[in-house]
Amino acid sequence: MEGLVSLVNGIIWSPALIYLCLGAGLFYSIMTRFVQVRLFGEMIKLLFTGKSSTDGISSFQALAVSLAGRVGMGNIAGVAAAIGFGGPGAVFWMWVVAFLGASTAYVESTLAQIYKEKDVITGEYRGGPAYYFERALGQKWYGILFAIASILSCGMFLPGVQANGVISAFAQVMGEGTIMNVAGLEVGSMRLVGLGIILVVLGIIIFGGIKRIATFTEYAVPFMAVGYIALALIIMFSNFSLIPDVFGMIVGDAFTAQAGFGAAIGWGVKRGIYSNEAGQGTGPHAAAAAEVEHPSQQGLVQAFSVYVDTLLVCSATAFMILSTGMYNIQGTLPDGQFIVQNVAATTEINAPAFTQMAMESVYGTFGNVFIAIAVFFFAFTTILAYYYIAEVNVTYLTRFIGRGAHKTGLFLAKVLIMVMVAYGGLNSAGYVWAIGDIGVGLMAWLNIVGILVIFIVARPTLTMLKDYEAQRKAGVKRYSFDPAKFGIKNAPYWEERHLEEQRRLAKDPLNKDLLDEDLK
Repeated sequence: MEGLVSLVNGIIWSPALIYLCLGAGLFYSIMTRFVQVRLFGEMIKLLFTGKSSTDGISSFQALAVSLAGRVGMGNIAGVAAAIGFGGPGAVFWMWVVAFLGASTAYVESTLAQIYKEKDVITGEYRGGPAYYFERALGQKWYGILFAIASILSCGMFLPGVQANGVISAFAQVMGEGTIMNVAGLEVGSMRLVGLGIILVVLGIIIFGGIKRIATFTEYAVPFMAVGYIALALIIMFSNFSLIPDVFGMIVGDAFTAQAGFGAAIGWGVKRGIYSNEAGQGTGPHAAAAAEVEHPSQQGLVQAFSVYVDTLLVCSATAFMILSTGMYNIQGTLPDGQFIVQNVAATTEINAPAFTQMAMESVYGTFGNVFIAIAVFFFAFTTILAYYYIAEVNVTYLTRFIGRGAHKTGLFLAKVLIMVMVAYGGLNSAGYVWAIGDIGVGLMAWLNIVGILVIFIVARPTLTMLKDYEAQRKAGVKRYSFDPAKFGIKNAPYWEERHLEEQRRLAKDPLNKDLLDEDLK
């Protein structure tokens, strides 16, 4: 089975996908005139504007749910793996992916807002790649294909990575305990305890729907991200004299990599996409749930989330590991010899161990415990985001079948993700990461190709950006969007919203720049 997983992984993550991700990001950056730089200040402003409604969540809550999916094991164990297999230069390519990927995140999330709809059963906003492939491309089969791929990836392939990281970090602190045989696997009793805790809390939250998920992530993600970055900064300042050397090592190794140029860029891009998810098609699901005045607003907020994920959290991890020297670099030869070995050879690269060692070298036992807690919150909130993505795509597939099929589908999605969390938590890390990479790659292929076609054929996101900037320049008090004005079809939510605005303004012409809350 592991051999088959490795074979499929190698096919999906061929150089073609790596350069497609980089090329798409560069293309969108040029076409939007580097929106990720020009409107950086607007991104910050939008984080704190907008409110939730009975149908949608606020921009900040959508950002939190999106960050819950982005800030996970990729930031702690993924960075360690990128360094361990690709050398320090892999971090540079993670930065490149983040910078270019921010424009991709803008495009896919704006599309999600344009083509979102209200769930016919719950009344909540739903949207994402499956929806915009059907509505913008007119290709329902492609939407169905992506929905199935999303359910497989986020419901089956990806949760195991996060669960495995949580259980590994928990065992690193608590010890393995009594070794037991569970379904043919040798598992420590403390791993079972950690898994039990995760499953109970996970069940309580996911059975509460998007509102409960958004509320939990709204507080948990910022709290842990700020705490994590703060401790990382202390480590960096305690090794302040080494920071120029570390930065030089990252940049210098990016092109003359110890592990080989191909390994550096390959692992950097793979772990970069795994971490920030730009182009993967996961972020748009949360973006569509936001209550905003204009589609571009949530696109800009989602673009900012890529910066938070990679340029802040991932960079903090990388500088911690490299400045403390707590890492190994494994060669690509079959014998797997270490090019650089600073810690015990038995230390697993595809795990949070390097990061825990870096923290422990400065903070002692507290550092080890803190990373375990950080891993729990980062990975756990990512599992919640994965469930929400699976839920949206189950809704997409069942929305016209009936209430019974809808409820059954959502129940099965909850059971599936809990089973896969248990499976991933008890299996070996390397095997689980390989399965997760298949999920990431599968969604990335479908989404990037699809949004490129949409952009080339219709360019709705570029039109939205120009419209938003024109209204911003005009200093409007409230933004508006009329899809018919730009020839955009199949955008039912915004069509109905605009008509309702026109009816209200006809009754009260002086109310031009205001909108009653019941319009939302």
